[in-house]
Amino acid sequence: MRAIFLSDAHLQQPGDTNYRLLLDFLSSLHGTVDTLCILGDLFDFRVGLPGLCFPEHEPLLQALQELVRSGTRLIYLEGNHDFHLQEELGRRLGAEVYPGPVTLELHGLRIRLCHGDLINKADWRYRLLHRLLRHPLTFRVARLLPQSAIAQLRHKLQRTSKGRYRQDRSRWDYRAIIRSYATSIRCQGYDALLLGHFHLPFIEHQKPFTLVSLGDWISQFSYAELSEGRLKLLTYQP
Repeated sequence: MRAIFLSDAHLQQPGDTNYRLLLDFLSSLHGTVDTLCILGDLFDFRVGLPGLCFPEHEPLLQALQELVRSGTRLIYLEGNHDFHLQEELGRRLGAEVYPGPVTLELHGLRIRLCHGDLINKADWRYRLLHRLLRHPLTFRVARLLPQSAIAQLRHKLQRTSKGRYRQDRSRWDYRAIIRSYATSIRCQGYDALLLGHFHLPFIEHQKPFTLVSLGDWISQFSYAELSEGRLKLLTYQP
């Protein structure tokens, strides 16, 4: 059996290529995968607020339900595009949902998983926004807003996020940030670190430690596989 790790699909509509390929991929995992770990931003936007409906996500949620029913353990780390989902996804999918990094023991390895959006400590503006959006008071206020206001906020956050990503990519050395964080994780006795967020797929085996940056499921269709105690970074090819 295998464990699979993926992140950053940013799913929008079921007719989109990346959406259709992800459904195909999930279907192919039945009976061969004991654990599926999603490391955030599976959706381009999904926040667990009462009254908000996301019918475009139903095919994906149904596919995950079927995978869980087949015996796969589902672990979901929230990202910067999908959060406040613990109750919803936990109840509907039986998923283990975490708002932040988590440590897992899988296939004999001690693994650290995180989305990755908070590892750049120099980006204080984003870290402040992250705290603001997840603050309990913000959540209580948002529950009182009409759906039209939430929709406007959704589109604004999506535009801002895409613009910031382009700017930050030219401003920050993502690979160096990831490696620096991986060094701190390795010093804590972990066997591996897997993260997403940066849309930068690469793997480095630094015996006995492995670093995996997952890339994305938008155009790269990259994912990691853990089998027989070894991690590999792969590309889905239907």
